[in-house]
Amino acid sequence: MNGKHNNTEMYRLHSFLYICLLAVTSLIVRAQPPESLRIVPADERTELYLPLLQGKRVALLANHTAQVGERHLLDLLLAEGVDVTGVFSPEHGFRGTVEAGGTVRSSIDEKTGVPILSLYGGGRSKGPSAEDMQTFDVLIVDLQDVGLRFYTYYISMYYMMDACAARNKEVVVLDRPNPNGFYVDGPILDVTRYKSGVGLLPIPVVHGMTLGELAQMINGEGWLTDGRQCRLKVIPCDHYTHRALYRLPLAPSPNLPNMQAVYLYPSLCLFEGTVVSLGRGTNKPFQVYGHPLMKGCPYSFTPQSVPAAKNPPQLDKLCHGFDLSAMPQDSIRTRGLDLTYVIDAYRRLGGGDSFFTSFFERLIGVDYVREMIKQGYASDKIRACWQEDVKRFKEQRKPYLLYTE
Repeated sequence: MNGKHNNTEMYRLHSFLYICLLAVTSLIVRAQPPESLRIVPADERTELYLPLLQGKRVALLANHTAQVGERHLLDLLLAEGVDVTGVFSPEHGFRGTVEAGGTVRSSIDEKTGVPILSLYGGGRSKGPSAEDMQTFDVLIVDLQDVGLRFYTYYISMYYMMDACAARNKEVVVLDRPNPNGFYVDGPILDVTRYKSGVGLLPIPVVHGMTLGELAQMINGEGWLTDGRQCRLKVIPCDHYTHRALYRLPLAPSPNLPNMQAVYLYPSLCLFEGTVVSLGRGTNKPFQVYGHPLMKGCPYSFTPQSVPAAKNPPQLDKLCHGFDLSAMPQDSIRTRGLDLTYVIDAYRRLGGGDSFFTSFFERLIGVDYVREMIKQGYASDKIRACWQEDVKRFKEQRKPYLLYTE
């Protein structure tokens, strides 16, 4: 009897433990997002766009970020028998290695022999030539944007859309998630005064839209020349929403090497319109800031000439300032477009107009921010001035959104 009893109890114990193991395993599986819910960039959804390209001459507006898994989109299309006649290259070049504002020259892609046609030279974005426009029927856009008005990839897209609208060419945008797509912040650009190569459209500094959504807005709001529209189709991402925190698989440009820089970029890029270094020419671009005359600061660095920044501000000078590279990313996201860094540097350097350059207004997009900083206003008081802009823009963009807010 005792032996049978012990065997029965042992069997029950094993059964109980097995059931517990199954329950725990089930909870773990449920806690991890299944592969089917992974955010899928549109260029991976080949079944939605390859049929659109059959029998047509195709050009790309793309750079190194147009990766479809382990392959570049160009390689994928050629392998599928698509007639790719050229690749238009935005700022930083087709391989993404040219410094900001650097001349991007037309060339031939060594791997495929496909012509690379530059849209960015002499420090500014430009439209395609009439000759280049005759070489294709359909333009495919595949660029990883970061959702900022002064990040110039959307400007290259705008010029290509405008040229395609004038010549009745099709535009297909293969959409990608926006790593800063979870918020809208900053004043709307005053296009009557500060339209430039780093700000083209009446949108906030942080517009919170994907390139596909922005392309639809450009068309719908009549922002192309004379209000014309291009023949546009957007292939959407799968499983993306504007609440998603999408981490970039590749650096979108040479001086945005990681997510820390991408999140700080809206705030620290304003230093481009001042005498302060934001870390170009160091291993922490857009993650530090400083100046030779900012004494008593906890961090020092010396900008040097590097391929991604050949002549950075404060070149070869010892700068004193602050290192934000270890700042918690949830804190950066919560702060949004944060003026406290610029205000801090302004006060440490004694104030005055010599702190700013004329480029500052091109970046922030309005004239009142500089004046309020000079008058000693705190960041929250200045930010309050553009909240109506944010509210108005969020309403204006609603018809063009492809993903849940």
